Amino acid sequence: MRIALFCHSLLSDWDHADAHFLRGIAAELDARGHDVLAFEPEDAWSALGLVAAYGPDALREAAAVYPRLRPRRYALSTLDLDAALAGVDVVLVHERSDPELVRRLGEHRARTDRYRLFFHDTHHGLITDPAAIVRRDLSGYDCVLGFGKSVCDLYLSRGVARRAVVWHEAADTRLFRPLPQVEKERDLVWIGNWGDGERTAELHEFLVEPVRALGLRARVHGVRYPDRALSALADAGIEYAGWLPNHRVPDAYARARITVHVPRRPYAAWLPGIPTIRPFEALACGIPLVSAPWADAERLFSPGRDYLVARTGAEMTEHLRALLADPEFARGVAEHGRRTVLARHTCAHRVDTLLDLIDELLLRPCYRLGEAAEDDVERSGPASGVRRRDPGRYRSPLA
Repeated sequence: MRIALFCHSLLSDWDHADAHFLRGIAAELDARGHDVLAFEPEDAWSALGLVAAYGPDALREAAAVYPRLRPRRYALSTLDLDAALAGVDVVLVHERSDPELVRRLGEHRARTDRYRLFFHDTHHGLITDPAAIVRRDLSGYDCVLGFGKSVCDLYLSRGVARRAVVWHEAADTRLFRPLPQVEKERDLVWIGNWGDGERTAELHEFLVEPVRALGLRARVHGVRYPDRALSALADAGIEYAGWLPNHRVPDAYARARITVHVPRRPYAAWLPGIPTIRPFEALACGIPLVSAPWADAERLFSPGRDYLVARTGAEMTEHLRALLADPEFARGVAEHGRRTVLARHTCAHRVDTLLDLIDELLLRPCYRLGEAAEDDVERSGPASGVRRRDPGRYRSPLA
């Protein structure tokens, strides 16, 4: 098949974690022999910010990691969809795409009716900025791919989508894997942006204060750290090391003994079942993980076995202490988490779901826009209920 992907940026993950999963999906599709065409705007702020901060070599480095992914940059004002989508069978549109592009693609699909059109949402905007999402016209789209059931439920109940399928993010296990040859250099590493006030209190409680209490050798990577955050890190003895290209994250995990997950408040409080991509990647790398609270409503993992759960800062401190004091215990947690990811949560699994859905769309009638039957919200992964008509046909060459 020929598959077109419209996204904000594929090669730049500077302040843009959506690139992680999209690159993994594109690489997996390519490895299976599908023709993947990636489109991104020529003025993408992530790519421009990356080059401004680190120079063009930073983009070239990412391109070398994914040599077969060559995104085509466009100006929306001159984009010719007839030419761009000639011979395309499937179009995947990420939610960070310009609303005008989203609208035009829906109209083009309705007019031509010769490819399947998906809208892919990996953000909390339906909760935090619902008006912006509801104003989008998705009537020409075959389906919304939401990265959690709670997101899909909102699309259906608010009448924005005719159909929604759960498509959780996952780890690109070609890249995210243990590196046992790398020597440990520190106790803890945390990789993530400070954010826009969405988890400031949580980062103090579950990261800064436990590190201070235990006197750990710790490093933090990310962007958008205000001066007060940098001061808090320094006061706790935490090294701030700035942005880290995502393809270097496996090495960073390999050099640390443990990591933590501190979800943003919209996910922890209002969108249960969505861990975001970092836990998938960390567990794939085989590093012991302790998570601040989030509701695993869709039973993606086995909390307490794949990772430890800290309900309070005091529990986080005790879990970190226990893992560091008992290497065998830490190894058991890490291995269990990695086995779960390999069994259920790789980009290969998500591509299986996508390809099965494409086949199913040829047979299943569409529902009226806004009809929220329970069967419309389908799940990704082994428990999806999506009938696999020919599993061998889509098996990953690296499985």
